Amino acid sequence: MSQWQRIQMLDKVHMDQIDCLYSDDTLPMEVRQYLAYWIEEQNWSQAVELDSSQACCLFHTMLASLDDQIGRLALGEENNANMLLKHNLRRSKLHLWSKYQECPQELAIAIEALLKQERAILSEAFSASQASVDSPCDSPVPSTHQHKIEERLMEMHRRVQSLKCSIEQHDDLQDNFDFSFRTHEYLEKTTPASEPIRTQTIQNLQTMLNKLNFFRQEMLSQIHELLGRSATVRDLLLEEVSQWQIRQRLVCIGEKYDTSLGHLEEWFTKNAEILFQLLHLLMMLKEMYEKVTYQTDPLKDQLPLLVKRLQEQIICLLKSAFVVEVQPKMQVPNKRPLVLRTSHKFSVRARLLVKLLDRNNSLEVKIGIDRDATDLPGFRRFNILTSSTKTLMMHEPQKQGLICDFKYITLKEQKISGTGKGNKGISEGSLPVTEELHIITFTLDYCYRGIECQLQTSTLPVVIVSNANQISSAWASILWFIMLSRDTKNQLFFSKPPAATWAQLSTVLSWQFSAATEEGLDKHQLKMLGEKLCGSGVNSQSTITWDQFSKEATTSSPEENSFSFWTWIDGILLLIQEHLLQLWRKRLIMGFVSRKYEKHLLKRKRAGTFLIRFSESTSSGGITFTWVDFKNDGSPEFHSVEPYTRKELEFLSLPDIIRDYQLFASEVIPENPLLYLYPDTPRDEALGPYYKERREVNTTEQKKYLNRRLIRVSTQPGETQVPDVKELLPISSELVADELQNPENTMKNFLLDKEDPFLFQSNEEQQELPSPFDIPELRVDDPEFQTLLSLENISLNV
Repeated sequence: MSQWQRIQMLDKVHMDQIDCLYSDDTLPMEVRQYLAYWIEEQNWSQAVELDSSQACCLFHTMLASLDDQIGRLALGEENNANMLLKHNLRRSKLHLWSKYQECPQELAIAIEALLKQERAILSEAFSASQASVDSPCDSPVPSTHQHKIEERLMEMHRRVQSLKCSIEQHDDLQDNFDFSFRTHEYLEKTTPASEPIRTQTIQNLQTMLNKLNFFRQEMLSQIHELLGRSATVRDLLLEEVSQWQIRQRLVCIGEKYDTSLGHLEEWFTKNAEILFQLLHLLMMLKEMYEKVTYQTDPLKDQLPLLVKRLQEQIICLLKSAFVVEVQPKMQVPNKRPLVLRTSHKFSVRARLLVKLLDRNNSLEVKIGIDRDATDLPGFRRFNILTSSTKTLMMHEPQKQGLICDFKYITLKEQKISGTGKGNKGISEGSLPVTEELHIITFTLDYCYRGIECQLQTSTLPVVIVSNANQISSAWASILWFIMLSRDTKNQLFFSKPPAATWAQLSTVLSWQFSAATEEGLDKHQLKMLGEKLCGSGVNSQSTITWDQFSKEATTSSPEENSFSFWTWIDGILLLIQEHLLQLWRKRLIMGFVSRKYEKHLLKRKRAGTFLIRFSESTSSGGITFTWVDFKNDGSPEFHSVEPYTRKELEFLSLPDIIRDYQLFASEVIPENPLLYLYPDTPRDEALGPYYKERREVNTTEQKKYLNRRLIRVSTQPGETQVPDVKELLPISSELVADELQNPENTMKNFLLDKEDPFLFQSNEEQQELPSPFDIPELRVDDPEFQTLLSLENISLNV
């Protein structure tokens, strides 16, 4: 958007300031209006600083531009409609000539000052608008590239309108010539005129024909220029589409970009409208040529070539305007795009960015898969179930454009004997299921105002699986392909997959966490992951192969249950999403930290400082914590508990585990060794907001059962008891006897250890409050305690 266009959008207060700028005769406002783009594109400051030659050149160019503008107005004049405007422009031109012909540098100085003051007013208006709202505007500032597109489209529109005026003027001249020539021929046949009159008539006809020929040459020159400008705009639009497609690819794997198509659709539609209008004008010229032509007529040879060139530009624009707006995506069980499962519904959407639709012609879009896959030996073949054809229509009520939305379609594998992943006799050397890349294609036969062409667009490659346990590996394939492939139709990419640099992979890994949890990985976490893959000497250019990423077992995975780096990462992502999302977003989980670095961090902290990290030995995602203690000689001692998995965290949240964690040691009262979350935040201050609320006990109620709570304990430092859920339900008779024989082990500690949250209670029991043993000042010898519970009433089969 030009500076002058932005000025015209100002409010009344700031527009009054603009009026004051142009109240004197320094530069007439109509000159500023009609030469706005040209004025803003010139380097007036350079014209001021250098000698007067450049200023003089700009001065005369301005006058010539005003002459051109006046000429265009004259061509489009009907009933003197532009008389006043022409008069004002002529007067402005004469004023500029008389005022600055002797000192053109003064004009450069004046225009430079005016432009600066305009920018100051715009800046003030923008600041005022920002201050009037509570939050800043979220609309992005158009880039220089976008400015070029908008300005060139507006310039093309003006030139097409000018060409239209020229053609209308030419039509009038041609009608006059045609009438005069036919009249002359008729009179020659009926009543021949005298030789002087005949000679004068022929001279007049020749003058009219010369003028007609000149107009035709001028119009053809304008059309050539317009087609050149159109090609430039087309290249700019193709570049914008290419950038949008790159953004869409990266958004598919977790990057945050705006992939809306509003601006592109507006630009494509405007450009198409201009080109179709130009095509209409060429058809008008063709009709005029068919009415009147002559031996040296320039339309005879040039017009067919121009029509063909214009049609090619329109078709090229239409083909690049047909895009996949929404890539294939299942709703359940996997919300990641481009991973599809047979017999599961998915959706995909195509869109034509040129919003020009012939209501009399129905536009049908056909969808197919692996249309050009004849060179894919061993690949499975699929059929698209439900409707494979839809009508392209204007999307209501949002009026978003010409959209073809395929919803709830499914894929079914073709069962061909001797081929296919699910059949015997599969070709040797074919790719695994999760490395096969398939492409869904849309085809549209477009027809509008005489232009007929077939448009085609394709999705990004998709991976098709048949089992849920293949989805994670399929997503790894999508990540690797989008990260490294520039050819979106390379279905044989995994026949020889390239290696990635750590700089590339680390960025994509961080995107996975930010997309799933809204919190990416910091440099310390990425460093640990890099060392896990590439060793301690990892740097941005370290390379990782496809097998290292998704197939080979990690060094820390158990031999009996080996798993790949990606399997480990994906398990952690799922663990965070299901059970640790709030803690991860608040950066309470350090997460990825090596054991060596973990000790380095904790050894200088006070006893009881702990950090939370992910387990490296659990494929489905595990979380653990490590704390530091100090021996009598002052040397640090580190303790880690056995990891908690998704299965355990379904029953007890991690904050509650840490709050209630206790360490049993010989002849020592059990205590919670977890006191300070790294670096030095008190445990309850850091995790308190995430504890489950403890209910107060009502000692007056009669209870059939006492409420219990599951806690995690360690029998000695470094050894953690993680009993199976089934082992937590019964109370051991031997343990009860041991508690009765050893008074130092209080009944309170025994019950806390054996609380059981999995015991189902009736609705009445669920409304009862927790055990009174949660209250510190209540002692075993308290009379109220004895009335609530006596040892004789304890049943070993609760």
